[in-house]
Amino acid sequence: MQKGLGSAVLPVYRRSDITIARGEGVYLFSPEGKRYLDFAAGIAVNALGHSHPHLVAALKNQADQLWHCSNMYHVTGLNRMAERLVAATFADKVFFCNSGGEAVECGLKMLRKYHDANGNPDRYRVITMQGGFHGRTLACISAGGNDIARKGYEPLMDGFDPVEFNNLVAVEAAIGPQTAAILVEPIQGEGGVNVATHEFLQGLRSLADRYGLLLFMDEVQCGMGRTGALFAHEQAGVKPDIVSSAKGIGNGFPLAACLATDAAASGMTPGSHGSTYGSNPLAMAVGNAVLDVMLAPEFFEHVSQMGAYLKTGLEAVVRRFPKALQEVRGTGLMLGLKTHRSHYELVDRLRSGGLLTAPAENNVIRIVPPLIIGPAHVDEALEILNTAVEGWL
Repeated sequence: MQKGLGSAVLPVYRRSDITIARGEGVYLFSPEGKRYLDFAAGIAVNALGHSHPHLVAALKNQADQLWHCSNMYHVTGLNRMAERLVAATFADKVFFCNSGGEAVECGLKMLRKYHDANGNPDRYRVITMQGGFHGRTLACISAGGNDIARKGYEPLMDGFDPVEFNNLVAVEAAIGPQTAAILVEPIQGEGGVNVATHEFLQGLRSLADRYGLLLFMDEVQCGMGRTGALFAHEQAGVKPDIVSSAKGIGNGFPLAACLATDAAASGMTPGSHGSTYGSNPLAMAVGNAVLDVMLAPEFFEHVSQMGAYLKTGLEAVVRRFPKALQEVRGTGLMLGLKTHRSHYELVDRLRSGGLLTAPAENNVIRIVPPLIIGPAHVDEALEILNTAVEGWL
């Protein structure tokens, strides 16, 4: 008997019935040539769109020279990328790995090593936020608040104390003698595009300083230019101790990073952590090419301008269809459209109309397009959205 399409693949994804064959700029194409405006961007991954010529050239050039080399040696591009990230951020040290979950795991290990190295090995607990999402490893789902991701994996790992998001009083009440750090997403992506207030992030910094904790920000989804700054915490004027980064940092090539201050990284010594593929030459070539584009003058200004234009347009659609749509949330080009009823049907209608988006929790549709979009792409997306919602009523 012939097996069906994808039957040999572990069925852990809710795949749609479309197949993507290629991408160009802000569009994806099926094998038959149907065009989709990609406002999901691989779930905030393809920050520079698809087949970006500068990234393609960098990858091809590196592929002709060296694919992999053990971390027992230095490789071309590694120090350059680390130094560029340090120069552009709060960080003094960078560890490169392959995925957001790995970057979070690195941060969780780092904060434990920090307290151990400072004579406080009993401080290992981390205050986390309800609605948070930090990846798919056992530690990450234990830290996160996604019930679907957790189901069937109990008992979860000990050491995480969830509190209400944007509630400083709750955070302080959860601090105890074993507390080591606070872990927060400046914008919760999977949780429904929930934005931390600047006052909340600033308050977390103050609490961390007062109680001797590390402030760990997970910017896997909201970082790398998505909000109009390299990292979202910059817009709150807050300096974290550790930041996890992935998704847009490689524009789809497997690349992630854990950034830290010298103090936070003080416990990380040779042999304390590692990654076979982390900082491989291909990843470093692509990552440096991404930074070439993102660190160019006016790039983040463009993101802010397009984010404001898109948000204004989405708010107009909400006003037009108040019975179907509730609100627009988010900042920059990390936006969410909250519906009054289950949003999956609307996501399907948008897809049929040629617009790709990404569902999140609490009936929120994530709208996270490539950061290189222009006004015409926004207008096209809004036209498809208006038509889809009108037929959804």
